[in-house]
Amino acid sequence: MNRKLFTLLCCAGFMLVPHLQAQTYDRLPGYVQAEKFTKDKLSKMLFSTTVDPHWFQQGNCFWYEYKTSKGNVWYVVDPAARTKKTLFDQDKIAAQLTEIVKDPFTAQQLPIQKLEAQPDGRTFTFQITSTQDAPKDTTDKKKNKKQVFYFSYDYPTQKLTWLEDKKEDTKYPEWASFSPDGQTVVYAKDLNLYRMSRADYEKLKENEKDSTVVDVQLTTFGEKDFGFGQPYSLLNTDTLCNGKRKRVYGIVWSPDSRYFAVTATDERKVKDLWVINSMASPRPTLESYKYQMPGEKEAPEEHLYLFDMQNNTYKEIKTSAYKNQTINLARKPRLQKQRDMHEVPVEWLGDSNHFYLTRSSRDLHRIDICSYTIGQDTIRPLIEERMNTYQEVRPLATIQNGKELIHWSERDGWAHLYLYDGEGNLKNRITSGPWHVDQIVKVDESRRVVYFLANGKEEGENPYYEHLYRANLDGSGVQLVTKGNFFHTVAMDDQAQFVVNNYSRVNTVPKTDLVDNTGKTIMSLEESDFSQLFAAGYQFPEPFQVKAADGVTDLYGVMYKPFDFDSTMVYPVIDYVYPGPQVEATVYPFTRMSVRTDRLAQAGFIVITVGNRGGHPSRSKWYHNYGYGNLRDYGLADQKAAIEQLANRYSFIDINRVGIHGHSGGGFMSTAAILQYPDFFKVAVSCAGNHDNRIYNRWWSETHHGVKEEITEKGDTTFIYNIKTNEEIAHQLKGHLMLVHGDIDNNVHPGNTLRVVDALIRAGKRFDMLLLPQQRHGFGDMDEYFYWRMVDYFSNHLLGEQETSVDIPKR
Repeated sequence: MNRKLFTLLCCAGFMLVPHLQAQTYDRLPGYVQAEKFTKDKLSKMLFSTTVDPHWFQQGNCFWYEYKTSKGNVWYVVDPAARTKKTLFDQDKIAAQLTEIVKDPFTAQQLPIQKLEAQPDGRTFTFQITSTQDAPKDTTDKKKNKKQVFYFSYDYPTQKLTWLEDKKEDTKYPEWASFSPDGQTVVYAKDLNLYRMSRADYEKLKENEKDSTVVDVQLTTFGEKDFGFGQPYSLLNTDTLCNGKRKRVYGIVWSPDSRYFAVTATDERKVKDLWVINSMASPRPTLESYKYQMPGEKEAPEEHLYLFDMQNNTYKEIKTSAYKNQTINLARKPRLQKQRDMHEVPVEWLGDSNHFYLTRSSRDLHRIDICSYTIGQDTIRPLIEERMNTYQEVRPLATIQNGKELIHWSERDGWAHLYLYDGEGNLKNRITSGPWHVDQIVKVDESRRVVYFLANGKEEGENPYYEHLYRANLDGSGVQLVTKGNFFHTVAMDDQAQFVVNNYSRVNTVPKTDLVDNTGKTIMSLEESDFSQLFAAGYQFPEPFQVKAADGVTDLYGVMYKPFDFDSTMVYPVIDYVYPGPQVEATVYPFTRMSVRTDRLAQAGFIVITVGNRGGHPSRSKWYHNYGYGNLRDYGLADQKAAIEQLANRYSFIDINRVGIHGHSGGGFMSTAAILQYPDFFKVAVSCAGNHDNRIYNRWWSETHHGVKEEITEKGDTTFIYNIKTNEEIAHQLKGHLMLVHGDIDNNVHPGNTLRVVDALIRAGKRFDMLLLPQQRHGFGDMDEYFYWRMVDYFSNHLLGEQETSVDIPKR
């Protein structure tokens, strides 16, 4: 509406609602486009994009749920019979449920919850929660409690049975760690370990205050910061010893249920860090937590204990080899058929007489794959990995409980699999070549075949696209299982016969096939319903390839355009970054729209993400470790070079209007970019950045930047850490910088941003800052607010326009 006409109408007595008027008439085109794709609206346009199979406990059938614009449908697939059938006659069951629950249902709107296949392979159970309150019970202190209806369903006969007498499921106590035979339960209480019998556990399920339950105490040494069941951070340390049972994570059981092993971490010397929760009522509270920073000598120390349930005793196992080492217990992978089962124990990798673990030096230059045998006092190294930079570890696999081992290693510069005997002697390589094995999926011991995920092997394909492969343990017969120029996400049955293959690219509709273990297609299962998303104007992003700043290394990225893109126009470009090294910002399978890429582009920008040397580990070890020792600047030149190449390639990109944005490591990188290349990057929005890695956590900083281990004249071991920070170059700022941080971020402490703020102020630089109250490292329920503030900032400084008269849309 013409503003003069609006003024005349108001003067004439025509009253317009200001908020509605602004929403309808004053919205900038980019804002209108961006608001079409809020998180809430997107959830009603696109539904299922992958198949998540639930394998039956018996046989090789599985069921899954899939949602389209026609509603949810449940299917049962029999791979051997090559059939896919609906689990329910949904019109029929909707009518039956309506008669019982008294709430109206349709086939498209079935609120089925907690659907589970029972061990017989034909019976399913589920529940429905009524929209109405349950009949009032004067003895029930809980008001407005919804009534829950329980059902049993026989799949072959389609018979629905209302379990009218069934009471509410007793909540599974999350504090319990079960032995494999199900007869022993272990847990923590008052920082010590306890056990109880299965019979007593069942009593507690019925009455959590049953006084006849016997808690058998196993340890007495537990104390604050060196005990069991202690949470990561505390507002009130008095709650540590309150008699409540708590879960102990990391317990692994022997297959015969006699023993379990567990580590306890001594953090008593680790220094405290704090954040202040200003929104706590009635007074702000101080939250204290243990936090080791790079180079600090006060490190957590890990202890390994073995417990014998035959006599309720324990012993500490000697593991020490390196100063401030870490140890990780190996565990058997959970079976697919167990995923819907309660009370599944975690078993150690090995047999009842021995297990495996990994021991790592603080600088990660030394990695030992070790074994422990019952009755011994110490662990024994089997496989030693040595390198001049940090090393990664993947789960170990065993053949016949340890007669042979399959080990993952990057020792030749690429990640591959190696076969060892039980004594740690190399038998043969299983894989080799300039490509990357990501992880083992399954081992078929009888056929001596290993199935694994890998990338970079297929000629002419984006090296990040992941596939499932198989290989014989002698290194022969390496074969591609999930074919096609896509990123493949798989789920394999426990017998290694069938694979649910979800595949897509950023520019394709996701599909799912069922294939056998050689890659032969059995049937197509699903294709995602994009009809409503396309109707709203959605356009796929575009993959691209450029060279790194060295002119040799290939980089891969994705370009996001406004859905109303006009090739005759010239657009600012915004680079969304995460430098790695553990992952990059770029994603390669289809993903739902993100506030930082697709949705940001809708406000009138070209948004790109691209990898850089020193980034993603799924390439060569050289590529991954490129930033070792230079963690601040290593990726900046590649990001700049990528944008320059794209601007030369496409006339619609304005090389003079370049923005950059990132979160966490990306917040660190985006600020470093605008400071190191102030004439190139004009605007940066930097969120939750670890700008000063001297005060970020030891594990990320020391791992990826490097720490130097030195022996003093007195024979003591020290660790030297030195890294460049963003505050050191704050005086170089020329453009527009907005710093964003949550005020109770206990991952990247707000002090990281405040140090940059201090340096900018002392350098006389203008900048902007957004502090998000009561938000941690993620922005939680303020994510949408943050998005619009980011749009405001880039619109103002790259487009020369900003909307200020309209409230930010709520989620």
